[in-house]
Amino acid sequence: MRHKRIRSQVKGTEEVPRLCVYRSNKHTYAQLIDDRNGHTLAEADDMELGEDVKKEADEEDDRKVKLAYEVGKLIGEKAQEKDIKKVVFDRAGYRYHGRVKAVAEGAREKLDF
Repeated sequence: MRHKRIRSQVKGTEEVPRLCVYRSNKHTYAQLIDDRNGHTLAEADDMELGEDVKKEADEEDDRKVKLAYEVGKLIGEKAQEKDIKKVVFDRAGYRYHGRVKAVAEGAREKLDF
């Protein structure tokens, strides 16, 4: 119900897409979505990150949060390649803390929202 309520208010367009975050028990995913046309413009997840980034994160206590921050930076870089400068953040019903907040902060380095 929470996800449905958020989705009724947050809409993405081609110029200002929706940055949607999904977190499973093991991984963190982010997508840029154009809701008008129903297309995913870009996606990123922690499995795409290099081994050096993963190795650094393995040494930390909050490994998943560090990887989520890197996912946010990666989706921001992919958005810049497509000339996207502004997005609407969709937390998908998750509370805004931990990995979800880390994705947002990582993406904020490259994007405006």
